[in-house]
This record gives sequence, structure tokens and C-alpha cells, in this order.
Amino acid sequence: MAIDKELITARSLAEALDISVETIWRYTRENKIPCVELGSRKYRYKLDDVIKALRGDIIRENTAPYETEPGKKLTYQEYLDIPEEPGYRFEILDGMLIREPSPNVMHQRVSRRLQRILEDYFEEADSEGEIFDAPLDVTPLDYNVVQPDIFYVAGEQQPIVKDNRIDGAPVLVVEILSPSSRRKDRLQKMQIYQRAGVQHYWLVDPQDKTLECFAWYDGVYALVASGMDEDVVEHPDFTGLSIALKSLWSK
Repeated sequence: MAIDKELITARSLAEALDISVETIWRYTRENKIPCVELGSRKYRYKLDDVIKALRGDIIRENTAPYETEPGKKLTYQEYLDIPEEPGYRFEILDGMLIREPSPNVMHQRVSRRLQRILEDYFEEADSEGEIFDAPLDVTPLDYNVVQPDIFYVAGEQQPIVKDNRIDGAPVLVVEILSPSSRRKDRLQKMQIYQRAGVQHYWLVDPQDKTLECFAWYDGVYALVASGMDEDVVEHPDFTGLSIALKSLWSK
């Protein structure tokens, strides 16, 4: 199918109108502006057609990149209506939309290598369990939609595995830090996973070459294992699991 060269992305349209991308998405959901759907959650726009549809009633905004409507918490269903933007990932944390750049090459290398280690381990330890990776939606709590880099759903948890998402708290969640996600993963998402009762939360930092393993005890996380550089990390709660960190960082 030939794509009209006049069609632009939501981001380009927002810049042209001097309003937020979130407002463009809202107008799209509410059918206030015309769009062309290229596929699932992929939309393009014609600037002239949008201006005519708005009839000059354009809102001038100076919103923060991740700000939503004041006091409004986004739901999972509203999240599904958000059009995809190439080069970005989306999550909802306590009702607030979070948009950040896609992971870099080092992030993906580390993720792939650690996932392989975990798949080999859990294939023996829990043959009915599954290892998943991003992008896949997880809804551990109301008003929260996250896409963990790697996570493990135990065999006994299969009811939380739905057709399009994981609706509940996985046993293990691994987040691999990026410059743009460091604060989010260490503060916001850690608190959400803790409230949801995720039993194990790991943070991997490719830049500092560290692995921190937190375990859920009496409602809070405690650091139970860690390592850096070329250490070998053995987890006290996963018998026989040994992670040679050197294998994660090497090219």
C-alpha cells in the first residue's frame, strides 16, 4: 500500500500545532481529528485536514513530556488506545503515562544473555513456568501497565497469563537500567512491584556492570544477593542458579 507523503506522525503533528502528543492521542481517541490507520495502533495525519477539523480551536500547552490530564489516572483500556510511536516505549505508572526511548544495543545484549541463563535454569527448575521479555504488557495493579525487560511466571501462576498480557504479579521481574530509566526503575517501578507482591526484583546496570537482587519479605524488598564486574552471583532462593556477570558485559 502506497503511503501518502503528506501524512505525518503524531509527534510531528504535535510540534506543528504546539500542543502535547498526549493531546493528539486524546483527540484521536475522541474522533476530534481525522487520521489514517496504517495498522494496529499506528496512525498518521494530514496537517491541513487536522487544522480544518479543529477550526482554529487549538489548545496551546506547555506540558511536561509525561504529564497527563490533572487528577486523571489512565486505565489499561485507555492505554490500549494510545497510538504507537516509532522509537518509544510506553508504560502507565500509578495512572501516569510514561514515554521513553527504546533500549540501546548494550541494553539488548545484556537482556538477551541474561534471558538465556534464566530460560536454561527454569526449564529444569520449573518446566511449566515461562520466561517472557519486553514488549509484553503486565498489569500487576490497577492503573499500572508495565513492560519488564525480563520476567518469570511460575507454572502455578498460569491463570494470570492472558492472550494479550500478564494480569498479575510475576514471581521474578528484571529491569535493565538505561540512562533514561534509572530513576524510574529504582524508585517508581520498585515501589509498584513491591506493592503488587512481586517476590523477586532484580536491577541490572550495564553501565556500572552490577546486578542487585531484591526479595520480598513482609511487604518490603531486601537485598539478598549482588555483584559487579566479573563476580559470580548465586541467589539464595534459587538453588543452583549461578550468574557469571562477565558473560553479560562482554561483546
